[in-house]
Amino acid sequence: MIVRTLEELDGTDRDVDDGNWRSRRLLLKKDGMGFSYHDTVIRAGTETQIWYQNHLEAVYCVEGEGELELVDDGTIYPIKNGTMYALNNHENHYLRAFKDMRMVCAFNPPVTGREVHDEEGVYPLVEDDE
Repeated sequence: MIVRTLEELDGTDRDVDDGNWRSRRLLLKKDGMGFSYHDTVIRAGTETQIWYQNHLEAVYCVEGEGELELVDDGTIYPIKNGTMYALNNHENHYLRAFKDMRMVCAFNPPVTGREVHDEEGVYPLVEDDE
């Protein structure tokens, strides 16, 4: 059984901050669950381009307000507490936060925790979990 708290992740390698967002990774690939699970805060006033070409992601907003805009066709989806979205087709998108948004996210395949968004917002597929 795995039991973790956000507080115990603070300041560890599972606590990743890129400026626009802070993600605490509750489960990673090395945990062997087949997905990774994150508690992420998207900071108010930010815009982040994200394009997970190698991962599927499901996101549930539990706090805050913002929007998701699809790059391909400009469709905008309002995001607020109680909204779930799933990037089941690797959608290239912009995520904008009007108020701090707290998101619970699951990735498949799971991330290792070492991934960094490239210039197009892509996480590389990291095969090893060391």
